[in-house]
Amino acid sequence: MPRPDADMTRTEAEALIARILEARGTSARNAQSVARALVAAEIDGQAGHGFSRVASYAAQAGSGKVTGAACPVALRSGARVDIDARNGFAYPAIDLAISELTEMAPEHGIAMAAIRRSHHCGQLGAHVERLAEAGFAALMVANTPKAMAPWGGSSALFGTNPIAFAAPRADEPPLVIDLSLSKVARGKVMAASKSGQPIPEGWALDAEGQPTTDPRAALGGTMVPAGDAKGAALALVVEILAATLTGANRSDEASSFFEAEGAPPGVGQTILAFDVARVPGFGERLEGLLAAMLAQEGTRLPGERRLRGRSDSAGRVRVPGHLMEELSTLPS
Repeated sequence: MPRPDADMTRTEAEALIARILEARGTSARNAQSVARALVAAEIDGQAGHGFSRVASYAAQAGSGKVTGAACPVALRSGARVDIDARNGFAYPAIDLAISELTEMAPEHGIAMAAIRRSHHCGQLGAHVERLAEAGFAALMVANTPKAMAPWGGSSALFGTNPIAFAAPRADEPPLVIDLSLSKVARGKVMAASKSGQPIPEGWALDAEGQPTTDPRAALGGTMVPAGDAKGAALALVVEILAATLTGANRSDEASSFFEAEGAPPGVGQTILAFDVARVPGFGERLEGLLAAMLAQEGTRLPGERRLRGRSDSAGRVRVPGHLMEELSTLPS
C-alpha cells in the first residue's frame, strides 16, 4: 500500500533533513543551511530542488563526493570576493557570499562573488531574493553538469545553467525572476522519475536524440534549450560567467549532482549585487515600469505563483508519500 503524504511544519521538515545529513557526516551548521534551502524550495513549489534531493545529497555526503563538514573560505580583492566551497554543499558558500556582498556593495556600488568547487545550488531565485530583501538588486548565474547540447549539436556540453535576478520594492516583496536555460529545470525531470510520472513532450530528448516523455530516458539524454538557438547561446554565456570567470569546472567536466560515485562536481556560481541606493529614483522608476506592464490585460509579475504558494502553505510542508518512503530508509 502506498505511503500517505506527510504534512509537517517548516521546523519539523528542516529538522528531518538536517538529521539525515548529520547522520552522513555533515556538520550541524551545514546541515541546517541545506535543510533551510530545500524546505524553502518545497514550499515555493520547486519540488525538483526540495525533498527529492535529500536522498542523493545524503548518499554523496556519505561517499565523500560532498564534504559535509567543509567550511567555505572567502578572499576579497576590491569589489570581488572569491569563495572556495571546498567541495562542500553550495548553500553554506552562498550564505557566506551573501554576507560578503551586503558589506561590499555599499562600498563599491557593485560587488561580485565568484564561487568555485561548489555543488547543486537549488533555486537561484531564493538566493538573489535575500539580497533584494537587504535592499540590493542582484543577478546570479550557475553552471550545472552537462545536460544540454549546443544548438545544432547532439551531445550534451552545457548544463541547464540557470539564471536569476531580483530587485527590491518598497512596499511589496522583491521582484524575482528565476529561470533555467533548458525548457525546464532538470530537477523537474528527476522529480518526475521518482514519482513515476511522464514528462510533457518537448522537455527533453533521449540518448538517440529523439523526443521522449519518459523521464528516465530524458535523464540519459539531453534537455531542450529554452528559446532553441537563443537559449543555447545564453547557456554559453552562463558557462563563461559561472565557470571560466570563477575557476570552476565546466559543465562537461563536472560529475553528476545525483550519483554518489565519482569526483566532486566542482561547479561554480557567480553573484552580482548592485547598490540601488546610489540610483536616484530607482524605486519609483521600477514601480512605474511594473505598473505599465500590469496595465496590459493578461499580464502578471514573475514570481506571483510562488508568493501565492507561500501564503497558501501557511508555513507547512506537504511531502509526497513516495519521498517519505525513500527518506524512511535513510539513517537519521
